[in-house]
Amino acid sequence: VQLQASGGGLVQPGGSLRLSCAASGIMFSINTMNWYRQAPGKQRELVAGVTSGGSTNYADSVKGRFTISRDNVKRTVYLQMNNLKPEDTAVYYCNVFLQRDYWGQGTLVTVSS
Repeated sequence: VQLQASGGGLVQPGGSLRLSCAASGIMFSINTMNWYRQAPGKQRELVAGVTSGGSTNYADSVKGRFTISRDNVKRTVYLQMNNLKPEDTAVYYCNVFLQRDYWGQGTLVTVSS
């Protein structure tokens, strides 16, 4: 299983970023895919998830600002992040659970003026 995340960077408050995570080694279309994040000094937390059927769930802190989506042909999951806030600063990881958790390498998002 390989999860390759990309799209992080430095953005000003109120700005937008789109993260991507390309998956290989799994039957992508049948698995729930997730985005987590870990801010400095904090525990890793679930940001958003999307099931094989397209149902989504979000952390309360990002509802209305972030959108998770998937492209089963490209075997990629996305996280569109709008109206970013300084408290969104973290390393973002894509994740899939297949008898155990698999993690991508993480991509750093920094929200700062």
